[in-house]
Amino acid sequence: MKRTIIDTSAMELEDRVVSIKRVTKVVKGGRNMRFTALVVVGDGNGHVGAGLGKATEIPEAIRKGKEDAMKKMVNVALDDNGSITHDFTGKFGSAEVLLKRAPEGTGVIAGGPARAVIELAGIKNIRTKSLGSNNKQNVVLATINGLGSLKTPEEVARLRGKSVEEILA
Repeated sequence: MKRTIIDTSAMELEDRVVSIKRVTKVVKGGRNMRFTALVVVGDGNGHVGAGLGKATEIPEAIRKGKEDAMKKMVNVALDDNGSITHDFTGKFGSAEVLLKRAPEGTGVIAGGPARAVIELAGIKNIRTKSLGSNNKQNVVLATINGLGSLKTPEEVARLRGKSVEEILA
């Protein structure tokens, strides 16, 4: 997956909290409670990222998660009808997310964690299926991995030394 630095200062980013978990550490004096927030940010125009924030209070954990997500944004290759350019399977850990192209009017067919990523990326027509693990964090990261690995027909043509018409034929 290619990582390009994206300037997030000029973007209008929307964020969505996918999960908040309370984690406890048992110490000599009792239990230390902390919160972990999984946050997805995107501009609805082909840029999306996910981050994890940890803090003693929920709002602080969400803020940290949003900052982390902005650092890890990826570009998503979209086609003319608001779908992805080709079918792909994103993998992270034991989670796999199958991403399939869809014609105009299909809408977003996706489960909870994958849906958050897809909607914030600005994809309008797609079919997905979560395979393997259903851990929310791994499903989100597998979806982002898959979306970030997509190539446009122009990129594929350039890599193969062919014309775009030959690739699409």
